[in-house]
Amino acid sequence: MKAQELLGKSADELKEELISLKKEQFNLRFQQASGQLENTARVREVRRDIARIKTVMSANTAS
Repeated sequence: MKAQELLGKSADELKEELISLKKEQFNLRFQQASGQLENTARVREVRRDIARIKTVMSANTAS
């Protein structure tokens, strides 16, 4: 996910995306703990996407 894609979304869309990514992160942590996680790089991608969304949301509220 690119930051440019996020800039075009509304606050509600960003919140929905954030909730979705947090759920995915939760599931990935469980898979990792139980040894079922195949794509370990996805954990990092999700964490960074969450950070990008939070950054865009805070920039929108500051403006």
